[in-house]
Amino acid sequence: MVALGSVAIPAVTLAADPPAILVSRQLAARAHLTVGEVVTLAVDADGTRGRQFRVTGIYEPTPDPMRFTADRLEARLHLPDLIDIAADPADPASREAVSAINLKLADGRNSREFAADLMTRAPGVLVRQTARSGEDDPFVVLERFHVAISIVTMIGGTAFLLALMVIRAEERRETVGILRLVGISRRTLLASVAIEGLAVAAMGAAFGIVLAYVSEGLVNRVFQARYDTALVFVRVTPSIAMRSIVVAAPLGILAGIGASWTLLRREVLSIFHR
Repeated sequence: MVALGSVAIPAVTLAADPPAILVSRQLAARAHLTVGEVVTLAVDADGTRGRQFRVTGIYEPTPDPMRFTADRLEARLHLPDLIDIAADPADPASREAVSAINLKLADGRNSREFAADLMTRAPGVLVRQTARSGEDDPFVVLERFHVAISIVTMIGGTAFLLALMVIRAEERRETVGILRLVGISRRTLLASVAIEGLAVAAMGAAFGIVLAYVSEGLVNRVFQARYDTALVFVRVTPSIAMRSIVVAAPLGILAGIGASWTLLRREVLSIFHR
C-alpha cells in the first residue's frame, strides 16, 4: 500500500514492456524464436547481468563474402540497451568509454597524413586503415585467378575451334577447287570462311551464355543452401555476355582464316592433287 495524504491507494506494479530487438534469421532458426517472444541477453556465459528483450522482427543479415561460411547468430538492439548490458558495474566510466571509432574521410588520398597527425595530437591512439590495398585484398587475388582461368579457357576454345575449321577445310578441298576454277577469287573465299568462323564462334558464345544463365540459379541455390546465406555466388550480367561475344568474334574469324589460308593459297591444280 502507498499512502497519499489521508487516502490509501493500492500500489500496482506494472511490468514494463521489454525493449525491442531484432534477431538474424539464422539465430531465430537455431534458437526456435518467433516474433513476440521474450529472450534474455547477457554478456557473461552464466547469464548474470542479463536483460530481457522482446523479439520484434527477424532480418536477413547483409551477405558478406568474407563471412559466408560463418554462422550469422546476431541480434540488433538500440545503443542505450547495448551499453546497459556491456557496461561494467565496477567501472563507472565504462558507459562512456569506447575502444574503437570508425572514420570515413572526404578525401581518402590524405589518409596517411590524417593518421600521422591524429597519432601526434593524441598519444596512445592507434590509427589503422580498414581498406585493404590491392596486394592484400583477397578479391583482387580472386579476380586475377578468374582472369587466368578465362585466358586458359579462351586458348583451349580457340585451339578446338581451329581444329574444327581445319577439318572442315580439308573436307571441302574439292569444293574449294571447283569454286576456284569457276572464277571465284581467293578474297571472296576468305571472306566466306571468315563469316563462317564468326558464325561458329557467335553460336558457341551464345550457347555458353545460355548455359551459364540457366545454371546460374541452380548454382546459387546449391551454395546458398550449403552455407545458409543469401550471398549471390554466380551472376551473368549483360556486360559479361557482351564481353564474351566481343572476345569470341575475332577469335572465330582468325581461326577460320588461319585454317583455310594454307588451302586457299595453293594453285588450283594442286588442290586436286594434280
